[in-house]
Amino acid sequence: MQLIDEQHLEDPSAGTRRMSKYVRRKTGIKIGRKRVRRLMRLMGIEAIYPQKRTPIPGGPSGIYPYRLRGLAIDRANQVWAADITYIPMRQGFMYLFAIIDWYSRKIVDWELSTTLDTEFCLRCVRRALKKYTNPQIFNTDQGCQFTSYEWSNCLKEHNISISMDGKGRWLDNVAIERFWRSLKYEDIYLKSYGNPRELAKGIAAYMHRYNSDRPHSSLSDATPNEAYYEKLPKAV
Repeated sequence: MQLIDEQHLEDPSAGTRRMSKYVRRKTGIKIGRKRVRRLMRLMGIEAIYPQKRTPIPGGPSGIYPYRLRGLAIDRANQVWAADITYIPMRQGFMYLFAIIDWYSRKIVDWELSTTLDTEFCLRCVRRALKKYTNPQIFNTDQGCQFTSYEWSNCLKEHNISISMDGKGRWLDNVAIERFWRSLKYEDIYLKSYGNPRELAKGIAAYMHRYNSDRPHSSLSDATPNEAYYEKLPKAV
């Protein structure tokens, strides 16, 4: 599963057929498409490619339009984005949900879970909304967690516009996708955490370092925290 995860970062368009070939070539393990499909579903990942339009709304609350195309994102709390990713450990795995401020690249909050449910995402969002100014727009993919009534109602209660990636359009949420790559290659794959407690402690340390110490060239070498707090509007 970790190899599939690594390969998905390198080639997100790889489906079960190509992914099974990658695994066979790199490990010599005779793995079939059915097993690869089962593991990818368990990990919550799928190949990224343009798909046919369908009248099925995708979830109880339906699909919302992508609101970021052509939008000039020039201040903190204008747009938040969120996603879930698979995190491997030496024994087992967990899922990580994170919220990023698009302008500053600051991770405003995150949470780990053993299951791909909606509740741990909502718990994280509610905590973030208590700590920070509400964003104007919140962007996610079309996953079942984000097309649920609970998710859409939470954002609507806070007068936040809902935005969703187009199907197969990973670039629509590129800010969080780039963060996943940094997190995994700079920390997760290098340290191979042994259990949930070690993983949570390690991710907390990485998040602090990423937000407070890591300069970003796209931010003129400022850290996410510096960019975030510098651009916050003054309270009236």
